[in-house]
Amino acid sequence: MRYTKVVTLEEAIRKSGLRDGMTVSFHHHFRGGDKVVNLVVAKLAEMGFKDLHLAASSLSDVHAPLIEHIRNGVITKISTSGLRGELANEISHGLLKEPVVFRSHGGRGSAIASGELHIDVAFLGASSCDELGNASGCPRSENAKSICGSLGYALPDARYADHVVILTDDLVPYPNVPKSISACDVESVVVVDSVGDSSKISSGAIRDSKNPRDILLAKQAAKVIINSGYFKDGFSIQTGTGGASLAAVKYIRESMLEQGIKASFALGGITAHMVKLHQEGLIGRLVDVQSFDKVAAESIATDQMHQEVSAVEYASADHVGSAVHALDIVILSALEVDVNFNVNVLVGSDGIIRGAIGGHPDTAEDSALSIIVCPLLRGRIPCVVPKVTTLITPGKGVDVVVTEYGIAVNPTRPEIAARLEAAGLKVVDIHDLAAKARSIIGEPDELPFGDRVVGIVMDRHGKVLDEIHNIVD
Repeated sequence: MRYTKVVTLEEAIRKSGLRDGMTVSFHHHFRGGDKVVNLVVAKLAEMGFKDLHLAASSLSDVHAPLIEHIRNGVITKISTSGLRGELANEISHGLLKEPVVFRSHGGRGSAIASGELHIDVAFLGASSCDELGNASGCPRSENAKSICGSLGYALPDARYADHVVILTDDLVPYPNVPKSISACDVESVVVVDSVGDSSKISSGAIRDSKNPRDILLAKQAAKVIINSGYFKDGFSIQTGTGGASLAAVKYIRESMLEQGIKASFALGGITAHMVKLHQEGLIGRLVDVQSFDKVAAESIATDQMHQEVSAVEYASADHVGSAVHALDIVILSALEVDVNFNVNVLVGSDGIIRGAIGGHPDTAEDSALSIIVCPLLRGRIPCVVPKVTTLITPGKGVDVVVTEYGIAVNPTRPEIAARLEAAGLKVVDIHDLAAKARSIIGEPDELPFGDRVVGIVMDRHGKVLDEIHNIVD
């Protein structure tokens, strides 16, 4: 190779021109197994950088080491889709001087593309990369150590950042094809011991469930879909990561086989469930912004009908060609739903940030039929409430709420309510569900929120939707 971009991490940082106060970005395709964020920020701290804005597509439990970097002033601002674990707990109590800016995946993609979220240096982990910077989320050699599949959330960063650094643990001969990120968008390549633990991609919110309640909810959600009027040949679908949402796919499959119905495409975070339906010929194409398990990551490496899309192509409200505009049905989970069908997926009942916005408001708003699946109660915690703790997905985009006590349909969709009632499903008023929850657990204490704003929730159109205040113990 006559020319190479391979340098050390410190050399890549110096070459980038990074200065105090600038914005650095990361993706979260390795989820709980990510090693890039902690590695890079530790090096930035060692080099003496201060007052940096960390713009990650999402952050999780594994990123607890950022707490110390915030305390030391290396990181003073964060933009993300979600926070979990001890980092989220500390920020909920006021650790960060500036409020975290939360955006949906589509909202983040739009903000990057428009320049509203300007990225100075993007540090992007890749499962394979050649010496010129052609990078992929799939391994390309026998020495491969990691696999994450789609790099959909990294693609806007790679395209629009001023400077792009690829970190990889599998440096392969040129050309690395097929590629996700082009060498034309990459300034430096850094070889590290490991970019991520692939076994932890499906950790956290992604779960199969054997819980009887989840199975009941999944069956009810499947019945809603089958009788909604949208379950017909050529329909498209996306599911969330909750146990009931994933399980609903299994019951939909049974009806697809019985009725000879096939889906045109499945969208979003792709799981082994969707890969199976695709391989059985029940789903024509998989449109993948994030591979949610090893099966999906391996599928995208070999199947031409399993396609990677960027966050912009996936869910941007500003781009008429984004895939959510063609989405028929989405099944989503929730921490809370209120009597106006507003949904909270970010802040727990204790006031602590413990989740991620993800593509929730993007898919709910643009799909033809959005279904929220949640229990009436989780333990002693109501999930159907008079008013959500934090507004993430406005009720105007939510069509149906499925609980074990009945199915609530948004009054703006009377035709769906009529179809479900005609099929013998129990359709109830959402106010009655909230009252039922209160009758069981009583009136909960008000949360001890303080006066500081620790989080700002942006809607997918770039406007402030809600604020999150600090929690006081």
